[in-house]
Amino acid sequence: MGSRGLNPQRWLDAFSDPHASIYTFSRCMTLADINADGDYKLIISDLGTGTANIKLKVYRGTSLMSESTLMDVPTGVVTFHMDMNEPRVPAVAVASGSNIFVYKNMRPYFKFSLPSMDVNPLEQDLWLEVRKKEMEVEVFYELLQNLRQELGFSNMTSRSQQLLMLDHSKWRSFVDQFKDIPIKKQSVITCITTLKKSMTEEDAASCLVVGTENSDMLILDPEAFTILENMNLGGQGNPISAGVPVHVGATGLYDVEFRLIVASRDGCVYLIRRGWIQARTLMQLPAQSVAMVILPENNSIVLALMNETLHGYTKKGKKQWEIKLPSAATAMTSIPLAHQGLTMVAVALTGGTVNLYSGRQVMDTIAAPDTVSGLLFGRFGQEDHSLVLVTISGHLLVKILKRTAQFSAQSSGAGMVPPQQIKMLVPKKTKLFMEQTLRERESAVAMHQKFQHDLFRLRLNTARACVNALQGCSNPFSTNIQEPLVMSAQVSGFGPTFKIHISLKNMSQSNPIKDLAITFHCDDKLYIIEKPFIQVPMLVPGLLYRFETVAECIAEIGMSDQVRVFIIKINQTQPILAAIINMPISDMLTLV
Repeated sequence: MGSRGLNPQRWLDAFSDPHASIYTFSRCMTLADINADGDYKLIISDLGTGTANIKLKVYRGTSLMSESTLMDVPTGVVTFHMDMNEPRVPAVAVASGSNIFVYKNMRPYFKFSLPSMDVNPLEQDLWLEVRKKEMEVEVFYELLQNLRQELGFSNMTSRSQQLLMLDHSKWRSFVDQFKDIPIKKQSVITCITTLKKSMTEEDAASCLVVGTENSDMLILDPEAFTILENMNLGGQGNPISAGVPVHVGATGLYDVEFRLIVASRDGCVYLIRRGWIQARTLMQLPAQSVAMVILPENNSIVLALMNETLHGYTKKGKKQWEIKLPSAATAMTSIPLAHQGLTMVAVALTGGTVNLYSGRQVMDTIAAPDTVSGLLFGRFGQEDHSLVLVTISGHLLVKILKRTAQFSAQSSGAGMVPPQQIKMLVPKKTKLFMEQTLRERESAVAMHQKFQHDLFRLRLNTARACVNALQGCSNPFSTNIQEPLVMSAQVSGFGPTFKIHISLKNMSQSNPIKDLAITFHCDDKLYIIEKPFIQVPMLVPGLLYRFETVAECIAEIGMSDQVRVFIIKINQTQPILAAIINMPISDMLTLV
C-alpha cells in the first residue's frame, strides 16, 4: 500500500506478506545486527494463539531466518550488548512471565527469574493441610474463597488463582496434581527496556530495566544479571497504593545520571532518578495510556491515550500540546531522521491509517490494509530508514523511506497551522564585528567582573531608594512579620488647640495583635498633650481603628514644632512603629 498525503512517493513498498500470520505488538519487535555483519535482522516475538504456538521469529530481508519456541506469553523484546568484547554481537532479551530469556547468536544463553515473594502464611497453611489429606477439597476451596475476600485476588499465588477459576469437576484433579509441589509466589514482568551503563555509543554495554506486576522497577547488570537497583512506584512496595508499570523509557547513563519515565496502569506517569528508592508522580493523565515515546532531542514525552487524544509533555511533566486523533490509537513509535534534523512520531489508528506527527502537526499519512497492532522504525538490512508494520490480521509490511523524501506539515489537518517559511535576513560579518568578537573573547573575565560590579551597584541603589521611599511614606508600616501594622496620622484645627487623629490597621491574614499602646513625645514648653498615653485594644485583622487626642500650643505666636508618635508593645523598650507630625503654626486671628 502506498502512502497518502502531499507526496505519495515518500515510502517505497519493500516487502509485504499477507500470510505471515503474526500476532504481536510494538514492544515485542526489535531490529538488531545479531551476527555483527552489518545486516540488521527483524526479531519478532509472535504470541501465536495466546496460549500455544508462541514463537521467537527472526527475519532476514524477506525470508524467515529462524524461529524458536517460547514457553510463556512474551511481554517485551529488546537487544543489548552485554560486554565490550569483539566481535560486537548483541544479545536478545525476551521478557516472558516472571523470566527473562537471553539469547546470543539466537541460541539460549541465560535465564533470569524474578526473586520470589513472600507467600501469605494462611494460604501456605491451607495448602499444607490439603497436602496431608487432613482437609476435603470442597472445604479447602471454600477457605480459599474466604481468604480471597480478605487478601484480594491479586495478592494470592498463581496456583490458588487458577484453582479458584476452575469448575467444580476439576478441583480434585488440580489439587492432586500440584499439592506435593512447594507453593511459591513470583511476580510477572510487565515491561522492559535498556539503559546505557557507562558510555553513550550505540554498541556500548547496556543494563536491562524491568517493570513488574508488584510495582517494582529493577535494573539488572548486563554481565552478571544481578539486581543493581530495586525501586518501587508506591509506598514501601505496597501494590495497593502503587501503579503497575506498563510503559517505560530510560535516558542517561546508569553510572552517571539516569531518568526512568514510567507510565502505569492507573493513568499516572512516574519519574525515577539515580539514588531514588521510590518513584515520584510526574503527572496524572486524563485517561490510560496506549503507548509512550520519549524523544531523544529534549527528552520530551509523547503519550497516546485511550480517549483518542495525543499529548506532548516536557521532561518535567508540563503539558505542551494536545490534539484529538481521528480514531483510537493502537500503536506508536518514534521516527528519528538525523539527516533532516527532524523526529516524528508515527501513530497507528483503527482502520489502518498511520499518521506521522511532528509535535501537533501532521507530516504524512500511510495507509495499511488493516488496523496496525505493531510499529517499528529503524535499520533493516542495509536500509537505515525502514518502517515495519504488523496488522491485527497477521499481515507483515516493510516500507523504506525514499532518500529524497522531504516532510512538511499538511495544512488540511484540523486545527493544524502550517510552519512559517519566512527566510531570515542575517547580515554578513563585518571587520568591526570580528574585532569586537575577538576583544570580547580576550577580555571575557574583566567584562564579567565589570558586569557583576554594575549589577551589585544597581541593586544597592534600588535598596537605598526603597528605604528612602519607606521613610518618607505618609502611612508608615511595620516590617515585623509577627505584627504587621499600618499607621496614619493627621492634624486638624487652626490653633492654638489642635486635634491629632491616629489610625491603625492590622495587615496580617488571621492573627490578631494585642498589648499595644500609643505614646506622644514633644517639647513641653510648646505643646500640652491631653492624652499622652492611649491604650490600644486588640486589633482584629482587616479592621481600621481610629484614636484621637488634643494638643494645645502654649508658645508665642508664629512658633511650631514636631510631635512624635510611637506605637509600643507593653513591657518592651523598643517601639514597633514611629511617625513624626509637623504641627502647623497657630492662626494669629484665633489667638487675638
